[in-house]
Amino acid sequence: MISNIGIPGLILILVIALIIFGPKKLPEIGKAMGQTLKEFRNSAKELTQDDDSTPQNKK
Repeated sequence: MISNIGIPGLILILVIALIIFGPKKLPEIGKAMGQTLKEFRNSAKELTQDDDSTPQNKK
């Protein structure tokens, strides 16, 4: 569903966010979202690596 937004929809969302949060708060929100996504990716990567590195009991 998100893939159907398109460029005009993204521009509209950005304009609305700019009106709601203001030009000073918008970079802070973007930075916080970026840090959150980075932490999420790192956690997901650690979980998948933990699954791959668990020793298998072979007889």
